[in-house]
Amino acid sequence: ECRETIKKICDSFAVSPIARDIIETASLVNGAGVGIELARAKHHANDPYFLQPMDGVDSTGYRASWWTQFYCILWRSWLSVLKDPMLVKVRLLQTAMVASLIGSIYFGQVLDQDGVMNINGSLFLFLTNMTFQNVFAVINVFSAELPVFLREKRSRLYRVDTYFLGKTIAELPLFIAVPFVFTSITYPMIGLKAGVSHYLTTLFIVTLVANVS
Repeated sequence: ECRETIKKICDSFAVSPIARDIIETASLVNGAGVGIELARAKHHANDPYFLQPMDGVDSTGYRASWWTQFYCILWRSWLSVLKDPMLVKVRLLQTAMVASLIGSIYFGQVLDQDGVMNINGSLFLFLTNMTFQNVFAVINVFSAELPVFLREKRSRLYRVDTYFLGKTIAELPLFIAVPFVFTSITYPMIGLKAGVSHYLTTLFIVTLVANVS
């Protein structure tokens, strides 16, 4: 459909008066000498169909500065997160249910031979759950936003790094809340090492795994 639309636009332009003027001008310039070429180039410098420098575009080709691009992407991504609160609730509820299930399976472990093996299994589920849950969560983001990103990137509205940072920071609260809910439920149920520092260390590692994945 896009190629058909482009073909229609090109065909319409080919028969327009502006296109005929350009062809005539190009023919005259090609048939004249260097002096005539320079004279005609100066004469046509202000014609609307001659490409002119774009106002407001710097040497990098972007109309906005890095910080302006970052702010706009961050604000737009944050609004997209806020406009779908049901998705956030479902993610948190799903995490709480899975955490309760894992906590019930490995409930009340003691430090004997069997308990150590079970704790190893629970820690493995910590990592795999945070990894795959967040990997599959962003599949919808890629499929939904990739066409928009490619179109806006080709239009040089923003850089790739500003888009990545803005999108990541806007979704950071959710990717902190999910590991917090999961770890807060499973950690005491399994009976992992008591102490605030140990809990915070586990929470920090699980949060890093979730964000990296």
